[in-house]
Amino acid sequence: MRKVQNFGDDRNKGWCVHCGGPNETRDHGPPLIFLDDPLPRDLPTSPSCLDCNQSFSSDEAYVAALIECVLAGCADPSAIERPKVAALLRRRKSLQSDLRSARSERHGRTFHQADEKRIKSVVLKLGRCHVAHELNEPRPDEPRSVWWRPIMLLTAGQLDHFEHGDDGALVPWPEVGSRAMMRMMMEGTNVFGSGWLEVQQGRYRFLVSQDGGLRVRMVIREYLACEVAWD
Repeated sequence: MRKVQNFGDDRNKGWCVHCGGPNETRDHGPPLIFLDDPLPRDLPTSPSCLDCNQSFSSDEAYVAALIECVLAGCADPSAIERPKVAALLRRRKSLQSDLRSARSERHGRTFHQADEKRIKSVVLKLGRCHVAHELNEPRPDEPRSVWWRPIMLLTAGQLDHFEHGDDGALVPWPEVGSRAMMRMMMEGTNVFGSGWLEVQQGRYRFLVSQDGGLRVRMVIREYLACEVAWD
């Protein structure tokens, strides 16, 4: 990603983007377990209290491992494509066991019973990180909606809307000095219309917008489509 400074209102920068608590550490959004080595430069980070930052690690590892197990069709580390996640499963036998137990076969098809509470925790964390980092708009309050779905299960119309939104629609400009505004100045007004910000190819991309409120869309591993929206 291109490094862009945040010159927005300093009053929005000094506290945890997740709970409004003290700014004690930096939280990566996306988490490093979602990305492969060598890591991209200038990864997005947001202010976080220590408790919130540490509380996400287990759920982030679960989501990363779940996606790889679904793609591989099993929880065997030797079958996992991403070395970082394969190593994670070898280290955390309990996680490997949980994912193996969540797998079942019915009528010749493989299913994985996902822990939706843990997925929601990660998706919401990512949404909060991105609106704070790009728009300088911390939103520790509950969003209007949070959803996620395997991208191949979206209909053609749903996928088109997810990928492109309302192209050409008039939307509010971001806060003066925010990274989103700086990107618009450098790259043009379409940077947040149909242009996604790619953190690492094939691993993670996201889009933030202000059409009808704050909205963040994310794609993890080109498999899981996610969205968080606030009024």
